Amino acid sequence: MFRSVLVANRGEISLRVFRTARRMGLQCIAVYSEADRGARHVREADAAVCIGGAAPRESYLNIASIVAAARKSGAEAVHPGYGFLAENADFAKAVLDAGLVWIGPAPEAIRAMGDKANAKRLAHEAGVPVLESFDPAGRIDYPVMIKAVAGGGGRGMRLVRTAAELPALLASAKSEALASFGDDRVILERAVESPRHVEVQLLADKHGNIVHLGERDCSVQRRHQKLIEETPSPVVDARLRARLAEAAIRVARSVSYAGAGTVECLVDGSGHFWFMEMNTRLQVEHPVSEMVTGLDLVEWQLRVAAGEKLAFGQADLHFSGHAIEARLCAEDPAQGFLPQAGTIALWQAPPGVRVEHALESGAEIPPHYDSMIAKIVAHGATRDEAREKLAVALGECIALGVPNNAAYLAAVLRDEVFAKGGATTGLLSERFADWKAAAPDADVLATAKSLYAKSCAQEANFGEWACWTNSARASAGNPDLPHVRDGRTLHFLRDGVSWTWRDASMDPPERVAAGAADGRLVAPMNGKVAQVHAMAGDLVVAGQALMVLEAMKMEHTLAAPAALRVKAVHVAQGAQVSPGQLLVEFEPALPP
Repeated sequence: MFRSVLVANRGEISLRVFRTARRMGLQCIAVYSEADRGARHVREADAAVCIGGAAPRESYLNIASIVAAARKSGAEAVHPGYGFLAENADFAKAVLDAGLVWIGPAPEAIRAMGDKANAKRLAHEAGVPVLESFDPAGRIDYPVMIKAVAGGGGRGMRLVRTAAELPALLASAKSEALASFGDDRVILERAVESPRHVEVQLLADKHGNIVHLGERDCSVQRRHQKLIEETPSPVVDARLRARLAEAAIRVARSVSYAGAGTVECLVDGSGHFWFMEMNTRLQVEHPVSEMVTGLDLVEWQLRVAAGEKLAFGQADLHFSGHAIEARLCAEDPAQGFLPQAGTIALWQAPPGVRVEHALESGAEIPPHYDSMIAKIVAHGATRDEAREKLAVALGECIALGVPNNAAYLAAVLRDEVFAKGGATTGLLSERFADWKAAAPDADVLATAKSLYAKSCAQEANFGEWACWTNSARASAGNPDLPHVRDGRTLHFLRDGVSWTWRDASMDPPERVAAGAADGRLVAPMNGKVAQVHAMAGDLVVAGQALMVLEAMKMEHTLAAPAALRVKAVHVAQGAQVSPGQLLVEFEPALPP
């Protein structure tokens, strides 16, 4: 076994790997960007090396910089975490060429499965069902799904229902794929409407041994991003599980796979399934598999990389109970779940569940990386027990200062269709399209005024309010509600709901908020201008795309609010913008 490991990632991912590596007696080495200089994963490492600027391409996607950091620190092995370069064959090869141990599958396996078109060919040759593909220049049977060839995690994916939609969605998918993976190639394949998304966790060594750790159901998704994952799947019986596992193992053997990997499939209501892709890395949702099997997947990644054989066969594995994971994300439900950056004013993980995070009070959430800030995982003897335990934990999670999606997640967990095990990939669009965060009532206002007065000994006029996070769960009778004040802003938790109130008593007279009402389009979040589709003098119609912002690895289109003439565009492609920054000015489309 090697003696030290560098984790080429950040945040909770690094801390998760550190936890196992440290238990195994290994030295833990971190890398960090300038934006993460004070981050927790940096402070908790045995050694840390700066690898570049805040932008991912300057740091966490910079292969040369990371390999140089490994050499500088004396690391003997490199773990890629999940995300960033975890499925980059060139990175794996660079690590091996530097004489270091690569903790993952061989570069050849990564390359074979990293190209979605090639992966489908290999799966088909292995006798695994695949979906029909189409040439963008040829005949297309709609609906189809655009997928980034080098992608994953929902980036570069678009559902296309008609030929008229194809050009714009194709351009958007290619742009997002290029920004996320440095590769804008895409494929088009037949779309299966509202299927289940089921994946099989595999573990293989370098001696030809492969076992499966059951399946995970990841059907609850928004914008093709997984939000809730569970194992076992509520719709997979023993027969289907055996078929899925056999297919997954055939795919892995086709590339002589070694390490932890996941084969993802679409499953319809009749039990038919199709291969989607193979993730040649540890998955974000791996904790649910660990909780039902008792295995530590990171430990076995390290042992396999060191050349050890699996110490167990398929018959030795036992599955206990049910586990569900929810992804806590820094995003604002009141603004269409736009990703948010900022400071966590007060953080406290909920008790009684597993929480993977790198948070602390005062931690900064940078705008450059993924919006997921924590994973909350519950285990129970039954699915209902795990589901309710997780919903309760979301209500007890104290994450004040930055909007998050905890209330939304708890509502999904308690949804009638989800509770009965009926969730498909269309659940959120079908049942939660109009979901709204709670509105404040007189009791909330009274609590806010009381807490603010105690914190600064003065009355406050709460002219602005915002509510986010957490499910409604009674905490009545608790005189010491969690709260924190930052200047004229008060954050507090009451009845399981997190609130932010601002003292407006010193504000100047009211004026119309910057936005469409006064002929201005402003940035709704921190981000980078990925595309500009308008110029001064253009006549635009309501809903016409004006600009695309890239934030936290996703693209967000800003559209014209009405039929108007563009008076001025104040930003160019590549510019970094902050919330409230003026982007476009309008004037009436016709003279008065």
